Amino acid sequence: MKKITVEDPEVRSADIVTENLDHLKILFPEAFTEDKIDFEVLKQLLGGTVDEREEKYGLNWHGKRQARQLALTPSSGTLRPCLEESVDWDTTKNLMIEGDNLEVLKLLKKSYAGKVKLIYIDPPYNTGKDFVYRDDFTDNIRNYKETTGQVDGSGLNLSSNPETSGRYHTVWLDMIYPRLKLARSLLKDDGVIFISIDENELINLSQVCNEVFGEENHIATMAVINNMKGRNDRANIATCHEYLLVYTKGDFVSLGLPLTPEQLTEYKYVDEDGNKYALRDLRKRGRPDRRQDRPNMYFPVFYNQNQDSCSLTRTSVEDIEILPKRGDGDDGVWRWGKKKISKNIAYLHPRLSKTKNRWDIDHRVYLRLDILDDTEDEEVDDGDERYLRTSKSKSFWWGGDISTDVANREFKGLFPGLNPDYPKSPFLIEKLLHMSIKQEDIVLDFFAGYSTTGDAVYRFNLDQESSCKFLLVQLPEQFYQDKKEHKEVYSFCQSNGLATNVAEISKERLRRAAKKIKTDHPTYSGDLGFRVFKLDSSNIRSWEPDRDDLEGSLLKNVEHIKTDRSENDVLYELLLKLGLDLCVPIETRAIAGKSVHSVGAGTLIACIDEKIDENDVEVLAHGIVEWHEEIAPAGDTTVVFRDSAFTDDVAKTNLTAILEQRGLGNVRSL
Repeated sequence: MKKITVEDPEVRSADIVTENLDHLKILFPEAFTEDKIDFEVLKQLLGGTVDEREEKYGLNWHGKRQARQLALTPSSGTLRPCLEESVDWDTTKNLMIEGDNLEVLKLLKKSYAGKVKLIYIDPPYNTGKDFVYRDDFTDNIRNYKETTGQVDGSGLNLSSNPETSGRYHTVWLDMIYPRLKLARSLLKDDGVIFISIDENELINLSQVCNEVFGEENHIATMAVINNMKGRNDRANIATCHEYLLVYTKGDFVSLGLPLTPEQLTEYKYVDEDGNKYALRDLRKRGRPDRRQDRPNMYFPVFYNQNQDSCSLTRTSVEDIEILPKRGDGDDGVWRWGKKKISKNIAYLHPRLSKTKNRWDIDHRVYLRLDILDDTEDEEVDDGDERYLRTSKSKSFWWGGDISTDVANREFKGLFPGLNPDYPKSPFLIEKLLHMSIKQEDIVLDFFAGYSTTGDAVYRFNLDQESSCKFLLVQLPEQFYQDKKEHKEVYSFCQSNGLATNVAEISKERLRRAAKKIKTDHPTYSGDLGFRVFKLDSSNIRSWEPDRDDLEGSLLKNVEHIKTDRSENDVLYELLLKLGLDLCVPIETRAIAGKSVHSVGAGTLIACIDEKIDENDVEVLAHGIVEWHEEIAPAGDTTVVFRDSAFTDDVAKTNLTAILEQRGLGNVRSL
């Protein structure tokens, strides 16, 4: 029975460097000699794509190498479940994680790599004022605990970042770069990330994203006009907008935005089945729209007035020949080719233009996409049965629903009397959801703030009858009673029995948003819960001997699991290390008087009981085997026990032997 220690790969977060080397070995095995890369061979294999110039285009700053290394360094921390602060723990698929997002992203990599469809973040803007993120290359877990006042220290250590410091941009880039590197690894191949930013770091952030996601994966830099009155924080021009940077992992296709009330009025016709449609010119508008541009799209359509029917071939001398003519009389082209017209011939509506004295053709545009394929592409992705037509997003957004005034109103509706700092409207996030996600997709926000994204997912699921899940991460930044801007929220937290930090307001918003939906829609049965986890050091004790008391150190380290940790703490750390979803089903049975857990349909079977003696071994082993056979998992099963639970090595050896004889060979101890 192999023992799991804090140094084992299973206990640390995903090792990105090792993963990168493994990928390179698959692609270029000849470039490796004794597990080391021969760069000369690798350069030869890559041919002319290697840029060896001393001066290269790109963004560089002092500290970039360390920022890159921070993203590659595994975390030795864990996420501890907090059932008492959660809502609907047993059934929810939503997650709210309290902790430093750099470490949390590392810990989530094994479980969520390539699974997140949409990431939205609103990172702290570089205002030149206090800055809370101070990443520590050597021990970021301890730095996090000191920063948030969980261990002796000065509490929330804010560092000043004035424009005159010479490191104004560097400090911000050091923060954002490793987090984006990790975030990319969590995205699905067709995933997308939206980043809110102002002009202070827009250019630098664009270059960082070009490097992390690839310049070819830049979808748009959108302007979001959220304050038509303008902010008076500039001397000469009142700022009315921010930016939204949009990048994809590679294969993202926008689902579009819901039609506005004005656009819906166009669908004023109703067919015999009660389906709404609009009429649109079959002739292509906008270049290239000339016959010479696409000759195969210029052909006649014949219309028989007596039968009120169209055909691609003349069937009668009375048929009217209709050709695509531009407004200037030149030959144009149809929007559809012969194949599509033949398929949808019944949905054509010829009309005589009296002003131009010629015949034109309209085609039906149904509000529901599953009735008629009238797009320019041959196929329509009906996706998750969201069949209603959408519109393509523009490169700028404006409107009352995404304004800061509405954002304030929505927040105050849940927290009367509180004034949030620079809030985002949940309707803005809902637009991103409409463009990006389908049934049961995962949405990640690792600068969750006051949980606007979680609130928006609740609303979106209610409106679209979907089951999308959110994964939120928020640093527990402290509120201080003696800070003028904190007084209201500090008092609110104290009067409501909440810890005085941002993460507490974030969790409370989710509770209140869910309660409001339940009140307004009493029959709604969607997921309005969330599981809370908190970042902490590993549950497994590391070897830290006291040189002045070696005997005491040995006795202290007989138990590998920290004494202040629960069975649930250990169980969920195992989930993270094995790469299992933190909301995966867990079933518990009593076998030989011990609690045995089956996680992920038998992927993990764990017994963290504190005592297993020789008399328990046979009943416990056979009970686990029978349960395993009953579950019949598709893949391998890992079985884990607490190492100190065994009264002697005989009990441990016998239990391992029985399990191995019955096909459970991967037996580990903590």
